[in-house]
Amino acid sequence: MVLYEWLAPLLAVVALLFAAWLAWRVLQEDTGNDTMRDISASIAEGSAAFLRREYTWLAIFGIAVTVILAAVVSIPTGLAYLTGAVCSGLTGIIGMNMAVRANVRTAAAASVSLNRGLTVAFRSGAVMGLAVVGVGLLGVSLWYLITRDVSVLPGFGFGASSIALFARVGGGIFTKAADVGADLVGKVEQGIPEDDARNPAVIADNVGDNVGDVAGMGADLFESYVGSIIAAASLAAIIGSSANFVLLPFGVAAMGIIASIIGTFFVRSGEKPDPSVLLGALRRGTYVAAILSAVLAFGLVQLLGLPLTVFWPIIVGLVAGIIIGYATEYFTSAAYRPTKSIADAAATGPATVIISGFAIGMRSTTIPMIVIVLTMLAAYFLADVYGVAMAAVGMLSTLGITLATDAYGPVADNAGGIAEQAHLEPFVRERTDALDSLGNTTAATGKGFAIGSAVLTALALMAAYIQATGVAVGEFSLANPVVLAGLIIGAGLPYIFSAMSMTAVGEAAFGIVNEVRRQFREIPGIMEGTGRPDYARCVDISTQEALSKMVGPGVLAVAAPLVVGFVLGPAALGALLVGATASGFLLALTMATAGGAWDNAKKFIESGQMGGKQSDAHKAAVVGDTVGDPFKDTSGPSLNILIKLMSVVALVFAPVFVSVPSLLSYFVR
Repeated sequence: MVLYEWLAPLLAVVALLFAAWLAWRVLQEDTGNDTMRDISASIAEGSAAFLRREYTWLAIFGIAVTVILAAVVSIPTGLAYLTGAVCSGLTGIIGMNMAVRANVRTAAAASVSLNRGLTVAFRSGAVMGLAVVGVGLLGVSLWYLITRDVSVLPGFGFGASSIALFARVGGGIFTKAADVGADLVGKVEQGIPEDDARNPAVIADNVGDNVGDVAGMGADLFESYVGSIIAAASLAAIIGSSANFVLLPFGVAAMGIIASIIGTFFVRSGEKPDPSVLLGALRRGTYVAAILSAVLAFGLVQLLGLPLTVFWPIIVGLVAGIIIGYATEYFTSAAYRPTKSIADAAATGPATVIISGFAIGMRSTTIPMIVIVLTMLAAYFLADVYGVAMAAVGMLSTLGITLATDAYGPVADNAGGIAEQAHLEPFVRERTDALDSLGNTTAATGKGFAIGSAVLTALALMAAYIQATGVAVGEFSLANPVVLAGLIIGAGLPYIFSAMSMTAVGEAAFGIVNEVRRQFREIPGIMEGTGRPDYARCVDISTQEALSKMVGPGVLAVAAPLVVGFVLGPAALGALLVGATASGFLLALTMATAGGAWDNAKKFIESGQMGGKQSDAHKAAVVGDTVGDPFKDTSGPSLNILIKLMSVVALVFAPVFVSVPSLLSYFVR
């Protein structure tokens, strides 16, 4: 046994210990007054109830798939699937439990200073980030080190991806149904402020931030992280490289943990609620982590005795992630022209808000598209398809701190809600709004980052699938109608999937809107503040709708590659993966960016521009924001899971597709 082989699990444990220390630091913070604690307790109770019911459903699904995999593929693959599913769920639970405790502490800290509020919210996000990389790297590295069998690792990735998809879709439906319902009735119809305690959906909205934007997002990036490692290790093993090539992705991820931990100490801000200043505070930490990760990766490549041609794709991936982050920031931050142009369009009504926002979302795909193409080509010419996989690992190597900047946003959003409902001084809400606005940008940046890495990971998984099935390159000719059929089906799947998830949000929001209207109509004294809304009813409606409507999109993602593989054959399935990756990448970027820009345009108007709150421009911007909600927090971020999930399903079942003739082969000779 070589000591450096165990570097990955050891540093994964270090990440978990540091996360525990950060959690302890956050829990030492002041929790404010009794009213603030009561509101926070209601949010925590609703969040825990939803997650408990969601994971009960997912446990049944997970056990069923485990049995099927054990019977059809192999027992180790089935057990690896179960482990990946459990680890994915665990990261969501850790992140949510931290977030619902940090929200009230962030509100109390913002009463002291902006920097204190940022520090508490960021530390809670760092708990999530380091828990994701710690649990993910520990689970996948132990499976490899104990079994020395790379072929079981896709089972772990399948477990992580399937649970992540359900968690992201289910949490996204919950949070956006509550958010849309609260905004349309509360802000537009009743003219009351966001997060006003008189709004019956306000607690459901706050709960949604935790179950969708924290638990769902954590599971999402968990599967991205382990998926990139699995893709690189699988390719190295399939093409017959030495054991050190297999170990490299584990080691790079481990180096990223050290870099991320050090980077967290560089995040601090002044007291001016300026988005550019706050963004600079977060950037400082991510830049330090990226530079350290590059230096440590170079040392690791030297230690393993590998050529520098495998080091440069790691750097290419790191740089690509930073550029995609900048591009997403430009199109979603209120500091730049695109988002301000949406605010300007609000002067002429909601129709122009929708048109301009959607146009900006589509335009925002240009830079990430070029960056991913150049990254893919550069990595391929440096180290073949293994280089493409290592570029994805490099892009995600600093996920510990990148995810921290993303996960802190929902905490700041909840803190603003608590400040509003507890009637804290106006300057507190001003500070939490500044943190929340930044959170919209960092969340959009994180989604762009995740989508970009998803494409590289999916390409690597596709290459591994082609190697595993032995499909000849010539079989992928577009002159082959079977391949073309698979390509078209794949290109259409992201649209069908998005339609299903957005319809689910619309139907769930319909129930919330009607319930909120009913309460305003039937419960005396709500608007005067003398009557208490029935918050629990809105939470329950969102929960029921989310759990029942998350099944369809999840089943589609798992079933589609299996049906195409068994009916049309391995070549058609490979084409499906290509089509889904290409269309899913661009559609996901469009939706995530447009949604973030619409949200920040609304916040820009609320800050006093274009007439401020209660103006006609504000009402138009709220409509844009409600359209953007399912774009950026349900359908968009779920697409990057979709394309990787279908790729990993194809890889897991590759031996079965090879051994069982396709249904089409019985009719076409």
